[in-house]
Amino acid sequence: MPVLDGLKVVRSAIHGYGVIALRRFEEGEVVCWGDGILYREDDDFDDTYSLILPGYELTADKEEGPPLFFDLVCQTRWINHACDPNTYVDTDWDEAKKTARAWWVAVRAIEPGEELTYDYEFAADVAEPCACGSARCRGVIVDMSEADQLSPELRARLR
Repeated sequence: MPVLDGLKVVRSAIHGYGVIALRRFEEGEVVCWGDGILYREDDDFDDTYSLILPGYELTADKEEGPPLFFDLVCQTRWINHACDPNTYVDTDWDEAKKTARAWWVAVRAIEPGEELTYDYEFAADVAEPCACGSARCRGVIVDMSEADQLSPELRARLR
């Protein structure tokens, strides 16, 4: 897997491994592009490092299709979650190649040595406790629009 320019995989204070900046990234700057393998919801695969994407492949009626899973196979798979992240992930569909593209954008200036993070916003049925350490930590990695669907145990962890 090619090394991402200006980034390095290290042991993380948040969880396992993480990715740190080796140079300053400005707000709005593309920090990196991710590489991955596209799976459909009926495929048999491990979605641990997958981005869940909208149904870019249209149905015969030109409606949005089922969600797609972009399994990250580069260092972006080590970018950890934070409730107050310094990047967000954007995606689009490459019609010519019939695949997705993903890239991380800085939401504020990122200094050298700072760990990259984005908000995983897990669905309530796969939500888990959060250990991001942010002052704005929600206590649970979840899409807040689904917080009312959390189990009682996880709901009790919400801040």
